[in-house]
Amino acid sequence: MSEVYSMDPRTGLTVEMVASDSDAAEVSRVCAVAAEATAGLDRMGPAGRAELLEAIAAELQSDGEALVGVADRETALGADRLRGELARTCGQLRFFAEVLREGSYLDAVIDHAAAASPAGPERPDMRRVLLSFGPVAVFGSSNFPLAFSVAGGDTASALAAGCPVVVKAHPSHPATSLAAFRAATRAVAAVGAPVGTLGLVWGFEAGRELVLDPRIRAVAFTGSLTGGRHLHDLAASRPEPIPFHGELSSLNPILVTPGAARQRAEAVGRGFVQSFSFGHGQVCTKPGLLLVPAGDDGAALREEVARGVAELAPSWLLNDGIRAMFQQGVERLSTLPGVRTAAVGGSAGDDGRTVSPALVTVDAKRLLTGDSPLLEECFGPFAVVAEYQDVSELEEVAGVLGGQLSAAIHSTDGESDLAGRLLARLGRTCGRIVWNGFTTGVVVGWATHHGGPYPATTSAEHTSVGAAAIRRFLRPVCYQSVPDTLLPPELREANPLGIPRRVDGVLG
Repeated sequence: MSEVYSMDPRTGLTVEMVASDSDAAEVSRVCAVAAEATAGLDRMGPAGRAELLEAIAAELQSDGEALVGVADRETALGADRLRGELARTCGQLRFFAEVLREGSYLDAVIDHAAAASPAGPERPDMRRVLLSFGPVAVFGSSNFPLAFSVAGGDTASALAAGCPVVVKAHPSHPATSLAAFRAATRAVAAVGAPVGTLGLVWGFEAGRELVLDPRIRAVAFTGSLTGGRHLHDLAASRPEPIPFHGELSSLNPILVTPGAARQRAEAVGRGFVQSFSFGHGQVCTKPGLLLVPAGDDGAALREEVARGVAELAPSWLLNDGIRAMFQQGVERLSTLPGVRTAAVGGSAGDDGRTVSPALVTVDAKRLLTGDSPLLEECFGPFAVVAEYQDVSELEEVAGVLGGQLSAAIHSTDGESDLAGRLLARLGRTCGRIVWNGFTTGVVVGWATHHGGPYPATTSAEHTSVGAAAIRRFLRPVCYQSVPDTLLPPELREANPLGIPRRVDGVLG
């Protein structure tokens, strides 16, 4: 059995042994306990689960400085960034408590029985509500050790839905994962939630066993395209396939119209550099492609971006594997025909622990095949500036972009026709479109959608952030002519939970 070690990416040194890889028997045991917890978590009802989520947030905050310290040591993301991430993690737990108490997530619908009439045939009493799937597997991500990990958004939305969660800890931050798990399990015990509400397993093979375990009813994953596609196919290969909600890869392009490039070159250029370098370029919404006008219209913007990148310090990446993939990607993309190096940031240290941010330029026409490697994500501080000759070429490139989590348009009031056409094109391939802003930063809210067509995600109709994230772990059940006393509380005539419902076509 392999041991799980905590590493310091700044030094490359092993700090401590955290755990041992979970074997098949241990994964099976944890899944069995999770399955046993399903009924108890359901009996807690929305109000009880809201209390659980708030208790987890409180325990995480109580351990806040210790969590930030160990997360920084394991990821090199910086204490300030991680304090913000911890606040986001606690905020989204409390947000889902609000979602539970409000109740519309259940999509409760009642059609009372009706006799035959000229308006339609006879119908029985029909009532529909969303119920939990059962145990959910959550794969922690490397780049958000708190917000997309043990107690992150996937776990919060699954627990809110009434689904016990088994987390496969990410090897980049095992000590952080264990610390967050201990805080969360204190909350589970404090509110009297069932044992098995939250479980934790370790190791590559454990992830495979987790997806295949028949008690797991859905999977949430944030990570690489290769790893996510492998697990997606594994989930589909089961005798009883299960939903796999994977967030995989996105370029998050920024489209700048000629007017915006002329009028706001400094602001757009400065904002782009800040956005693409946030978290050392290791966030899912990093803008990796900037479309700007060729010639004089885009000259000032291109110069501003190149100057900003050249001023960036060298970056620590999350682990040795990510650093190696980044260096290989930069080398491959920078040497493609027609690609020109525009700027390189601070020099990497002699110890090989850091990388230099890099920016390249290319004529936009080279992207029009739609299969250019330059349209693939390069995870880390690397971006492509593509110069288009006219707005027709800009629209053509917008039409060949693959599935994206997000995209942004920078435009002016006098270009509304062009902007409208760009919005229409991006609406077919993007989950979120930002106007005169940047793609990094995803608000946890009621209207948020963080998803997109493949390869951004494996299920474009769902989101991993915001109120609708709970829908990934719920399924509709219709009750026909069932006596009122036997119905779930959400569907009883008296509406004891006081939730919004659609009754005979009227929302109230």
